[in-house]
Amino acid sequence: MSTQPPLLLALDLVGTFAFGLNGALTAIRATRLDVVGVVTLGMMTALGGGVIRDILIGSVPPATFQDWYYFALALAGALIAFALGHWLHRLEMPITVLDAVGLSVFAVIGASKAIEYGLGAGPAVLLGVITAVGGGTIRDLMIGQVPTVLRSELYAIPAMVAATLTVAALGLEIYGLGAALAAAAVCFVIRMLGVRFGLNAPRPPGSAAQRR
Repeated sequence: MSTQPPLLLALDLVGTFAFGLNGALTAIRATRLDVVGVVTLGMMTALGGGVIRDILIGSVPPATFQDWYYFALALAGALIAFALGHWLHRLEMPITVLDAVGLSVFAVIGASKAIEYGLGAGPAVLLGVITAVGGGTIRDLMIGQVPTVLRSELYAIPAMVAATLTVAALGLEIYGLGAALAAAAVCFVIRMLGVRFGLNAPRPPGSAAQRR
């Protein structure tokens, strides 16, 4: 069982469910997959980043395979998306909000776990970002798309900010539930501002995307 503070654990679980739901909905919109394909991609979105992180830091078997509720929530989110995908498009903003919660908490937890396993600041920040965006990247590659995190929206940048704040708090020995929630909140706000105002990361000068 996880040793995270109850509130952080609850947000982690909400994020897992939301990633499973959103990942499966993305797969449905982009492909003609059956239930196995949709559920598989939804679960990869929810769990993939954490699995990559745990393998890289030597925490095996990954937490996903030790705590059954992560697996169950990812599965539930994917199945709900499969069954109700035609209706859930009406709830795009609430789902985006939940997805932003997951992004924020995953980045914080990923970075703190990397530091716990003895990694330096740079690798810990990187693993925080991988935890947050790795699953979605795997999903996009499997459906033949350039990963969203590489081409549009403020997604990886907020995760990097949250991971950096987490590593800084750990380095200053002020990390705790409050610091973790503050780092996650900063990520959440940046992400939602990007959604609200259609903000994107800078693109190369003169690129086709920039001209549009």
